[in-house]
Amino acid sequence: MKVLEKTTDYLTARPESQIQEMKANLFKVKRRISLERALLYTQSYQTTENEPTIIRRAKATAYILDQVKISIRPGELLVGNRTIRPRSGILSPEMDPYWIMKEIDTIATRPQDQFEFTDEDKKIYQEQLLPYWTDRSMKDFINAKITPEVKAAVDERVIKLNQTDKGQGHIIMDFPAILKNGVGAYVALLEDKIEQDPDNDFFKAALIVFKGMQRHFERYADLADQMAADPVTPDYRKIELREMSAMCRRLETEAPASFYEALQLLWMTSIVGQYESNASSLSLGRMDQYMAPFYAASKAEGIPEKFMHEILGDFYLKTNDVVLLRSEESAKCFAGFPTGYTISLGGDDKYGQYAVNELSYKMLDLYHEIQLPQPNLSVRINEKIPRTFLNKTCETIRLGTGIPMLFNDEVCVPGFLSKGVSLDDARDYAVVGCVETTVPGRTYGLHDIALFNLLRIMELSMNDLKNDPTVSYEKLRQNILDKIDHYVKIVTKGSDLVDLGHREFAPIPFLSALVEDCIDNGQDVTQGGARYNFSGVQGIGEPNLADSLYAVKKLVFENHEMTFKNLVNHLSNNFAGKDGEELRQHLIHDFDKYGNDNEELDLECAKIFRHYALELGKYQNIRGGEFIAGAYTVSAHIPLGEDVGATADGRKDHDQLADGGLSPMVGRDHLGPTAVLKSVSKIDNTLAVNGSLLNVKFSPNTLKGENGIKKFADFLMAFTQLKIRHVQFNVQSRETLLDAQKHPENYAGLVVRVAGYSAFFVDLNKKIQDDIIRRAEHSL
Repeated sequence: MKVLEKTTDYLTARPESQIQEMKANLFKVKRRISLERALLYTQSYQTTENEPTIIRRAKATAYILDQVKISIRPGELLVGNRTIRPRSGILSPEMDPYWIMKEIDTIATRPQDQFEFTDEDKKIYQEQLLPYWTDRSMKDFINAKITPEVKAAVDERVIKLNQTDKGQGHIIMDFPAILKNGVGAYVALLEDKIEQDPDNDFFKAALIVFKGMQRHFERYADLADQMAADPVTPDYRKIELREMSAMCRRLETEAPASFYEALQLLWMTSIVGQYESNASSLSLGRMDQYMAPFYAASKAEGIPEKFMHEILGDFYLKTNDVVLLRSEESAKCFAGFPTGYTISLGGDDKYGQYAVNELSYKMLDLYHEIQLPQPNLSVRINEKIPRTFLNKTCETIRLGTGIPMLFNDEVCVPGFLSKGVSLDDARDYAVVGCVETTVPGRTYGLHDIALFNLLRIMELSMNDLKNDPTVSYEKLRQNILDKIDHYVKIVTKGSDLVDLGHREFAPIPFLSALVEDCIDNGQDVTQGGARYNFSGVQGIGEPNLADSLYAVKKLVFENHEMTFKNLVNHLSNNFAGKDGEELRQHLIHDFDKYGNDNEELDLECAKIFRHYALELGKYQNIRGGEFIAGAYTVSAHIPLGEDVGATADGRKDHDQLADGGLSPMVGRDHLGPTAVLKSVSKIDNTLAVNGSLLNVKFSPNTLKGENGIKKFADFLMAFTQLKIRHVQFNVQSRETLLDAQKHPENYAGLVVRVAGYSAFFVDLNKKIQDDIIRRAEHSL
């Protein structure tokens, strides 16, 4: 039965929009550590010793759904929150209890992403949680499996393994399927599967969580009824609460029949996924496509547009309530809470036609009102994009928050086809996490499993050849390629160990049931049940490597200005002394840099990345899928730069790397934004199947007025035609950012683009703020 037939009063009961009030309420209290999930998870595990891990995980998730404290916050029309207190940091000691103990007294004051940790909760953690999970965590398993060669590569600072201390995310569930079928249909399907295969623990585990989800809906229905019965509740709110209760009871078993119900089921599915894995980037996929039929149907039935605006606004705000707790080291690489509620708008449909609808426009319009870091909107662009939608995209970017980012169908679709993805599935790609691309509802991609520091490899190669009297440019270059081959083999082994750790310790049966082929295969995604099984390793430092190679080639081997050994000595001494500093300035100013359309230099960057990507693609992961390359840093260009000594591009010891991944080194792109595009276009962007990242910064004046939008739209079409995978923008003046750094109390709401995600500027540490400020500010 449709919502409209249940009651009509609630549709216009709210006297005025409460979006801005709810937005303010999200940020009224400081972020605090919550032990609730950790305690409930542990209590469940203490009662399920000797049961299969996947069953234990499912029972723990269901126990959380049954026992976690719930609330319906003022003004909310959608239910489901991870914690009573907004924006809480949730611990997962079952993954890694040790970093938490190490940072228990510093997490409130660390440089990045601080959380309050009460003395009472510290005591509980030390006396209850840490003792139980010591020697029982996924981290213990992975550490025991790490081989000497993997450990050596980590210690040499060439590779960094991710996802060793948290549940695996970077997945888009099959939201169209659960919205079409409803929770009850999955319960019935799993019960039928168990009857056919009674020994399959995956089916049993998934059923446990889906039934827990039904009871969780029932709990919210009961709470809404209690609140509606309270005499002090305003009449209009009573109407809303009663409808919320009725909706929750229907969604326990029935498929949604309205835009309102579909949004509620979509959000609750996301929350259950969060309870299961407490992971980043359980992204939302092509929301404008799968939600459009519900929007159109509700509109046709006479549901007021202002009501649909209100519930969608509530949904947007809820994505900002989930903030992820990371270790201090991890927070350096993912600074500013990139939760990864990424939504992809537009793009081709399975017929190859550009798919944009009324909801696509509405979702951009709404962001003009919200202007928060989440949801992380992206727009898929190709040459068929309607100019009106392109202009709306430009107008949204002009807000200056860095949202939306752009992904090029002309590159992403062929990239997936090259990896054996079907045409229909490739055309349905979406963005997951920051800039990773995936096939939603069909992929377990381990999209951020490891980082591969290409610039560190060049440093090692130069030190290897320092005393070689026969050294040549070709010999240096070949040494770099050989080292890439050597360390690629090692990083795949290390990634597989992390993959195995998630299989053994952190299966995710609920999410897996919402990934195509897992139910047909009777396997969790960690077992290889998904249709597509990739592992993504990010190659980092390509621009600095290209700049350095070019400078060495010219300075040493063509101009003969100094010997190779003398150059390496200057680098080892970090350009010390007057001669060293003169050399550094010479390297910075007198040799071309990537980002300025120098074909010789840019092609060297392209060749190195091609070699890396093709070498990585030779390896298969433990789920039978291929390793795929990425070229993005998130904010890891800061800490990974700390791992590399001085380099021949004029970079000093421990200085940052180029931001983004394929962006020029900060301040080195002198010939304008079109030259930047030309440089990036020389790289075969189809090889970066796991994602790439290009940051471009514009002066706010560039996008002023209709003429500014027109010029910017033309620039985006040039980006499309040059076959570049991704681009994103900061449209903030240097003066504004400097003032915000000096007077943060005046800029609490200033949102900027960091690297694949946006964050509050004042939440970022000074190194990242400085990096954003130093990026070249372009105009058109």
